[in-house]
Amino acid sequence: MDRAQIKRIFKAYFEKYKKTEGDRTAWSAVWLESTRAGVLELNMTQCPKGTTFKIFVNKKKEMQVLGWDAYFEAMDEISARHPDLYDEDKLFSEMEFVI
Repeated sequence: MDRAQIKRIFKAYFEKYKKTEGDRTAWSAVWLESTRAGVLELNMTQCPKGTTFKIFVNKKKEMQVLGWDAYFEAMDEISARHPDLYDEDKLFSEMEFVI
């Protein structure tokens, strides 16, 4: 799956499932993926400073990055650190299914 498709799917998921962070200037949507290798949680937040991604593995915060380019780099690192946890095609196909 290419980056343009991933961005389109994640943005559509975000628009459908976003929740306010309280003051209505920041909105977040969370995706949780359970695999045999563990649990991956992706939290996408949009606020005045931009799009932020918080990435958790087995409930432990691994990274927080700002912007799409940083997100893709971070997910490459997550894949290297935690093999078999992040299957990009499977995750975004499932995300697209629920939107």
